[in-house]
Amino acid sequence: MATDEPIYVYFIGTAGSGKSTLTASFQNWFKLRGLDSITVNLDPGVDSLPYTPDVDIRDWISLKEVMEEYDLGPNGAQIVAADMIALNAKDVKESVDGFKTDYVLIDTPGQIELFVFREAGNFLVTQLNPRRSMVAYLLDPVLSKTASGFVTQLLLSLTTRFRLSIPVANVLSKSDLLSDEDLKRLQGWSSIDEEIYETILRERASVYRELSEQILLLLKHFGEETSIISVSSNNYQGMEDLYNVIQMCFRAGEDTTSD
Repeated sequence: MATDEPIYVYFIGTAGSGKSTLTASFQNWFKLRGLDSITVNLDPGVDSLPYTPDVDIRDWISLKEVMEEYDLGPNGAQIVAADMIALNAKDVKESVDGFKTDYVLIDTPGQIELFVFREAGNFLVTQLNPRRSMVAYLLDPVLSKTASGFVTQLLLSLTTRFRLSIPVANVLSKSDLLSDEDLKRLQGWSSIDEEIYETILRERASVYRELSEQILLLLKHFGEETSIISVSSNNYQGMEDLYNVIQMCFRAGEDTTSD
C-alpha cells in the first residue's frame, strides 16, 4: 500500500529501443522485491504487449476507429490518436489514482515524436504529477555503437528533458547484446571527454561528422556528462541501479526495498 504520492517513471526512446520490454521487466523486478507498482500503456496503436497494463489508453482511444472516422492511414492516425491522449488525461489520472500504488511505470508510444514533440505528452506529465516524475530515456545499443550515433542519442535525451521539464536518467537498453569492451567504451563516452571527441574526429569527413562535433559541444555546454545505466530485460542486469537512481531523485537515497 502506498504511503506517499507515487513516483511516475516514463520509459521513452526511439522505436525498437525496448521500452515495453523494459517496462515489463522492471515491474517484475519490483514484484520480486515486494515493491508495489502498476504499468500504464500510452500507445493507442500497439497490437500486443509483454505485460498486461493496469491502465491502458486503448480503453479510450482506438486507432482503428480514428483511421475510419478521419479517413487516415496508420501514420496520420497515430498522430491524431497521440494528440487525443490529452483529452483523456483526466481519465488516465483517475484510473492511476485508484490503484494507490508506489510506482507508476509508463510505457510511451513507439515513436518518440508522438510523445515528446507533441503537446499532449507535456500536458499529460503536467496533469499527473511533474514533481514526482522522471524519464528513463532508453539509448538503443545498435544506434549507440558509433560515436556520432551515441551523441545523437544523447541529444534526443537532452531534448526530452527540455520538452518535458522533468529529470532524465539515460539507460542503455539491451546491454546483453554488447560485449564488455563495447559497454566500457560507451561508459567512457558518456563523460563527454576528449576520448569521444577524438573518436568523432577519426570518422569519415562529412557534414554528419561536423554536426556531431557541434552536438558534442552543445551536450558539454548543458552539462550532459553523466553515467549511463546499462540494463538487460533478460537477466535484470542494471535494474537495481535504475531503482537507486529513482531513490536518489525522490527519496534522498532512502532505500524503500521491502525486507
